[in-house]
Amino acid sequence: MTREKKSRLLSGYGESLGLIGVLLGVILVFSFLSENFFSRATFSQIANQVPALAVISVGMTFVIITAGIDLSVGSVMAFAGSMLGLAMVDWEWSLFAALPLAILAGTACGWVNGWVSVRFAVPSFIVTLGMMQIARGLAYIGTDSQSKYIGAPVEWLGNPIPVISVSWAFLFAVLVVILGQIILKRTVFGRYVLVVGANEEAATFSGINIKPVKILVFMIAGALAGFAAAIDSSRMQTVDPNAGAGLELSAIAAVVIGGTSLMGGRGSVVGSFIGVLIMATLGAGLASQGASSPVKLLITGLVIVLAVIIDAWRAGKLKKRNA
Repeated sequence: MTREKKSRLLSGYGESLGLIGVLLGVILVFSFLSENFFSRATFSQIANQVPALAVISVGMTFVIITAGIDLSVGSVMAFAGSMLGLAMVDWEWSLFAALPLAILAGTACGWVNGWVSVRFAVPSFIVTLGMMQIARGLAYIGTDSQSKYIGAPVEWLGNPIPVISVSWAFLFAVLVVILGQIILKRTVFGRYVLVVGANEEAATFSGINIKPVKILVFMIAGALAGFAAAIDSSRMQTVDPNAGAGLELSAIAAVVIGGTSLMGGRGSVVGSFIGVLIMATLGAGLASQGASSPVKLLITGLVIVLAVIIDAWRAGKLKKRNA
């Protein structure tokens, strides 16, 4: 292993350990402030609250590493959920037959986002902003603007497993995170994603066809939004056309807090997952202190701004090092 590779490996471990330190620090602070915070019930609640956001954050990580953005994932999740409800309630399909349809619906939306962005050289911010409205409209059409009750077929996903007190949804989310990290760090496609995000011109000169890479990361984000629809539906056993409103902003925040650069070329799926846990723990801790919704929004917003400032500082430091 070369010295450069060792340096990158240690840097990656250092960032992850730093994020774990932040998470433990948040837990420690609220444990001192509230005697009931440090409990199995609290951690179970946090774990069972985050699966949909964690899954969507994996896809968002790939998109942001390529210096893109996807504002449509929340609406795409709602649209995929509407297809799930249509298949299970109206067509009487099983969950395992309807789930591929939901994932396919999300993947199709992701393909449109990527293809339009690449084919017409339109910033992904604009394309996905349009898809956010389109997918939300399709969600309302697919559900007749009403929530659809699914019931027992999805209930088991959200119920805590007695021995470990976390849900199957959380375990599936962890599996998605592990697979996402392996793809990003251990496959040729993952290396392409990192190279394209770091420098598209250099990637092109290296013989990488950047267009399919950029389209595929949006398809991954869409497919995971479709999977997240099933996870989200398990919480209330319903699919709701209003589901996922604002979820894209939470995903972006978690990814940035997790150390992925908004400028592209650097990121970690595991880091994004820890970012999700930090946000969820912060929210639970503030709730334990009786903080109102406006106060929680204010503090969470400050944390996000701080994460962006740190990202800009890192980028500047890296630029100086490479100069």
